[in-house]
Amino acid sequence: MGMLQTDIAPGTGPRLGRAPPALSVIVPCYNEEDCLPTFLQRMIAAAEAAVGPDFEIVLVNDGSGDQTWPCIRAMTQRYPNVLGVNLSRNHGHQLAVTAGLSLSRGDQVMVIDADLQDPPELLAQMRAKMAEGYDVVYGRRRSRAQESRFKLVTARLFYRLLMRLSEVDIPSDTGDFRLMSRRIADKLNAMPEHDRFLRGMVAWLGGQQAEIQYDRDPRYAGKTGYGLTKMLKLAVNGLIGFSVAPLNFAVVLAMLGALIGVGILVYSLVAFILGEVLPGWTSLALMTVFFGTGQFVCLGIVGAYLGRTYMEVKQRPLFLIDEIASSEKKTD
Repeated sequence: MGMLQTDIAPGTGPRLGRAPPALSVIVPCYNEEDCLPTFLQRMIAAAEAAVGPDFEIVLVNDGSGDQTWPCIRAMTQRYPNVLGVNLSRNHGHQLAVTAGLSLSRGDQVMVIDADLQDPPELLAQMRAKMAEGYDVVYGRRRSRAQESRFKLVTARLFYRLLMRLSEVDIPSDTGDFRLMSRRIADKLNAMPEHDRFLRGMVAWLGGQQAEIQYDRDPRYAGKTGYGLTKMLKLAVNGLIGFSVAPLNFAVVLAMLGALIGVGILVYSLVAFILGEVLPGWTSLALMTVFFGTGQFVCLGIVGAYLGRTYMEVKQRPLFLIDEIASSEKKTD
């Protein structure tokens, strides 16, 4: 499990004595009780068509406020290939995926959400592409049905900005919907950072990666758990986690402020020597606004990086697992 930590000791979870399956499917779930039955029917059918019975589906309940966890527990009793993982609280989508990855054992690992916006039926196409020698096959969204114009525009701007600023080539218009080899999954598990941006981390790992384009469907039921606040947090994690451009911007802003300050100093000295009366209020107000704003911007940028460093230094577990449920065993 690398440096990931949970309150479940390695080797004590259910089914660990069995040989690793051909496929693990990681499914983060947050208030998905209305989607889960249909999702599982389609996902199981897609997995059986691809690898037969040799697969596992890891459903991770990320502190849902509805009946998602009781639904998952019931599904583990109905389907022997399903493993349920209940996190101690809401850790967020990226850490829910990380928890599932840490317990996965398949030779290939698929990450997919339970809302059916990403079709499980693409599994066969992804496996066929991976058989050509790729380590990662990710889904690139060709279109996004029933998405608001605001979300489409902001997502497009974010990915374009990330492509320009990032030190890693992160594919645009992609999410976490992908199929990975065991080698990539193990390396991903060994990366201990708390503020995770998984699609960037997978890109950073390198290897042979390919895309499959698809049309994203609307949510099958319920409401998205990714509100504006969570979207902004994910965007900040992506920008800060894979680029020092914001810090460089702070340096440029500081240098620009210094040049303006020197210019104002020279102008003031010349005006004083020539005996000219300075306007005063206008220039003072402009200086105050510029330098005050610049200082706050620089402090905010440095604070964002410092905050990430602070969280990493504490070395707290990335997530805590409260319960693991399967048809064979329940671990509390």
